Amino acid sequence: MSAAELPGSGGGEVPAGGSGAMFDAIAERYDLLNRVMSFGTDRGWRKKTVAALELEARAAEHPERAARVLDLATGTADLALDVLARHPGVEVVGIDPSREMMRVGARKAEAAGVVSRISFIEGDAQALPLPDDSCDGICMAFGIRNVPDRALALREMRRVGRPGARVAILELGEPRHGALAPLARIHIRHVVPRLGALISGASEYRYLQESVARFPTPEAFAELIAAAGLEVVEVRPLTFGVCTLFVARVPTARDEEA
Repeated sequence: MSAAELPGSGGGEVPAGGSGAMFDAIAERYDLLNRVMSFGTDRGWRKKTVAALELEARAAEHPERAARVLDLATGTADLALDVLARHPGVEVVGIDPSREMMRVGARKAEAAGVVSRISFIEGDAQALPLPDDSCDGICMAFGIRNVPDRALALREMRRVGRPGARVAILELGEPRHGALAPLARIHIRHVVPRLGALISGASEYRYLQESVARFPTPEAFAELIAAAGLEVVEVRPLTFGVCTLFVARVPTARDEEA
């Protein structure tokens, strides 16, 4: 689905927490909220996520075709645009359940002059509308905690990833270790919801704090990644553990034979 093909949103129901409809309601202010609530550190987190995909190596292995990256929960396309800026020969498929978030992302892609290299699909991480072994890299920022069946979504990532492809998942969590962990928890539990509601005028940002609090520990989520058949490469805490970058790899036939 191109930028021009994004359908309009409809309905007047109260949006469920974490749903596409909830994010439709806050789409126009989502980028501002991210910048303010993370004090701008989210930009650096995403750059680390893009680097973890190691797309240069994938391009060198397969120079005959353009690498394809799947950006799950693409939202307003910040992560997708970082991929495209760093890798001029790459194409991105952005999938998200929120039409309005993707509409904002499509406008940003057009302004950046990369609209021909990105496509948007309204979809669900638990049932990806892509064929097996079709992606050279898979990334996801701040979205996996909103997926009801995370294990199924991880298995879908493994299914659509080509052998050797990297999976980079960026997610918020409540810091549990270190001298600054208590201050970081106060920020997530109290500052983030209030600031989010103040800027957006939307009570949905209470959901953000609750979803972060419910997310598994980095160790537990890494075990879930491995159980889905992916090889865990790295679990990297960022900014005192407020955010964690999970890096995995789709096994190759040689890996499975070993």
